[in-house]
This record gives sequence, structure tokens and C-alpha cells, in this order.
Amino acid sequence: MHETHEVRIHGRGGQGAVLACSILAHALIDEGKHAVAIPSFGFERRGAPVAAFLRFDSAPIRAMTNVYHPDCVVCIDPTVPRTVDIFAGMKPGGTVVLTTKEKLADLKFPDFVARIGLCDAVGIALSIYRKPVTNAVMLGAFARTSGLLTLAALKEALQQMDFRDAGLSENLSAAERGYNETNVHDVHDVQKVAHAAAVA
Repeated sequence: MHETHEVRIHGRGGQGAVLACSILAHALIDEGKHAVAIPSFGFERRGAPVAAFLRFDSAPIRAMTNVYHPDCVVCIDPTVPRTVDIFAGMKPGGTVVLTTKEKLADLKFPDFVARIGLCDAVGIALSIYRKPVTNAVMLGAFARTSGLLTLAALKEALQQMDFRDAGLSENLSAAERGYNETNVHDVHDVQKVAHAAAVA
């Protein structure tokens, strides 16, 4: 029994959300899956909110439309959730991967979100690139949080892609740090702990 996974990546124009989708598709294909990256054909002025989409499955994929009900949402810019409802249409039990320095207790999520990955991708990117280029970092964060992709496959895909603004060693380091420095939370477990603490 196969199941199609759908991912929506939110960012701003010029940040590489579409490129991130393409890299993910390459990595998943290298791991034997069928994958399709679908760029958003909307208003992509630099700095304006944009979204890119990815579908993957163990079987061939026919749907080429935008993703309206994602299993996973990845946001590569910490300011986008202030102006865009990144949770719109998410399936119950979905996964969210965010660029943020905030702690889980300081953030709010809809009840239907089951797993959350938090990564200070801007801080990591600034230490590697000297600028807030977060897409490679957040690919690592996605791999760690979702468990749907190995770090090895992600690194292999990065080696096949052409980045204009950075060298391969920086991108590999960014992905690895994103993978290793993402805090993953199962929200149901967190809610149980909070309830136990309140009862005590």
C-alpha cells in the first residue's frame, strides 16, 4: 500500500524555496522514490511571500497541481508566519518545520499538528555564509524532523545541484548542522507532560 506525501515550503522571493524543493525531489528519487517538485507560479517579487510544493510516493505521481493539503509544512523564513497562514489546509497529524530561535513553549500551533521541528536556521546560516541563506539548513531540518529522508541522500543531492551563492562545502555543512541542531517535538508527548505537570 503506497501513500503520497505532500510538502509545502514557505519562504520569500529570492530565498531559494523553489530550489529547496528541487533538491528534495532529487534526494528522494536517489532513495528510490517517485518525486515531483512544483514551483509556485505566482507573484515572486524578491522579498514577497512565496510557496513551493513537493509530492513523493513509492508509485508514479500523476498530480502536478499545487499542494493544498500538505502532510508537512516547512517555513524557511521566520517572518513569513506573521503574514501568511502557513498551516492552511494541513492534514491532521501533520508535521511542521520552522526557522526560529524561539522555544516550543513560546510558540502556538493548531491542535492538528503532531510533530514540530524547530531550527535556528538563520543563526546557523549567518555563521556559515555570513548571510541569512537558510534553504540548505532547513533541508537538513526537514530530513531530521520528518524521518522521510536520510542525511546521506540529502548531501548526495546537494553535490549534484548548482548553487550560485555558496560553495559545496558550505552547503554540506549547512545541511548537516540543520539536521543535527533541529529540536524535534512530538506534540502529543509535550501535551501529556504539560498536563502531568499541571495535575501535580
